[in-house]
Amino acid sequence: MECVFCQIASGTEPASMVRADDEVLAFLTHQPVNAGHVLVVPRGHVVGLADLPDATGAAMWKLAQEIATTLRHDPAWSDGVNLHLSDGAAAGQHVFHLHLHVIPRFRGDGLRITDERHHPPTRHELDEAATKLRGALGR
Repeated sequence: MECVFCQIASGTEPASMVRADDEVLAFLTHQPVNAGHVLVVPRGHVVGLADLPDATGAAMWKLAQEIATTLRHDPAWSDGVNLHLSDGAAAGQHVFHLHLHVIPRFRGDGLRITDERHHPPTRHELDEAATKLRGALGR
């Protein structure tokens, strides 16, 4: 079965479209955190960030930025904006077609993006992680 975002992209599944071009599309999610919650997705099937072509990633970001800027310039739309992307099941990805959430935020909306179990790492732990990541990026 074709994924729901591919069906939306092909026009076989309905969506409340905000913008669409040859590379990406943006539509209102049917499970919004707040009114105006938009998903920006590649038109072609891309599972995760490792599969995302650079040009498509740039197009996604540009469209998300345009939508976020529009939301921010009208207080009726939002007091702030979160951009959120989950890559992989462990990160909370449920639809395995990459998508970037543009979430309008309002003072007192109750949405919290936090992990109360979080314990800040030491500088040494941060430096070790940075060294490992730099090495991995060089591959």
